[in-house]
Amino acid sequence: MTFRPLHSQVAIRRIDPIETTKGGIIIPGNAREKPSEGEVLAVGPGARNEQGAIVPLDVKAGDRVLFGKWSGTEVKIDGVELLIMKETDILGVLEGAPKAHAAETHPASGKAHAA
Repeated sequence: MTFRPLHSQVAIRRIDPIETTKGGIIIPGNAREKPSEGEVLAVGPGARNEQGAIVPLDVKAGDRVLFGKWSGTEVKIDGVELLIMKETDILGVLEGAPKAHAAETHPASGKAHAA
C-alpha cells in the first residue's frame, strides 16, 4: 500500500540512533526518549498561497530532518510506524546526513511504501 500526503503534510519515519553510555552500555529502547530525527518518506504537493497557486515544499523524500518532540500524528500503515506532520513542524534538514533505509520509499513516486 502507498500513502500520499495531502497539501503541506509530510510522512516521516523516525530514526532510532543506538545510544550507549560512556562506559559502552547500550541503553534499551524503552529507557530512551523518542527520537526527534527522521527520514522523509513522502511529501504532499504543497500549500496554496493567497493567489491560489501551489507553493511546493522545501523538503523532499529522502531528507533527514529534525522535528519537535510532540510534533505530528503517529499512524501505523501495514505495520510501519509513521509520523504525519505539517512541513512547518519540521525544524530543519540535516545536510550531508546519510540516507536511512531508502528501500522503504517507492523509488518512482517518492510515496511512502509500507512493506
